[in-house]
Amino acid sequence: MNEEIQFILDTAKESMNAAIKHLEKQFVNIRAGKASPAMLGSVMVNYYGAQTPLSQVANVNTPDGRTITVQPWEKKMLQEIEKGIQIANLGFNPMNNGDTIIINVPPLTEERRRDLAKQAKAEAEDAKIGIRSARKDANNDIKKAEDVSEDLKKNAEVDIQQLTDTYVKKIDDLFDNKEKEIMTV
Repeated sequence: MNEEIQFILDTAKESMNAAIKHLEKQFVNIRAGKASPAMLGSVMVNYYGAQTPLSQVANVNTPDGRTITVQPWEKKMLQEIEKGIQIANLGFNPMNNGDTIIINVPPLTEERRRDLAKQAKAEAEDAKIGIRSARKDANNDIKKAEDVSEDLKKNAEVDIQQLTDTYVKKIDDLFDNKEKEIMTV
């Protein structure tokens, strides 16, 4: 196989892998009723004037499936952490006991589960758009390739389509698993 075509295929595969990795990260943020430190992954805290991820100023744990505890490394950060959790608009009500922040994760209602499933579906669709965009870029690069026979170009386009189909199936599988996780009471 031509080196230029191989490079195009490898680049497309990297882009598609990136779309899958992004989707997996997004799915971690969609909670499925069980408490997890990842639920607070998007929380930013004002740490001496700089917006800092919560994980860099406190220890986040889940003592059980319904509770998240946040233990700041500096006691004076308690109010800032509490404010950061509220600003993140995750639907949590943090309670400050003077040493730690305790968050009770409410059980999901049927309506909330459906909303989360819709959100997961939207993330999966975004990932598919990323995959199709990588396919389009690769096909355009193949058409522009010089010193490559038409047969090789056609074969490369078929390879790109097979790669696209494989990654779209991966996305569908990831979504199906996440949907089951969300809808399981």
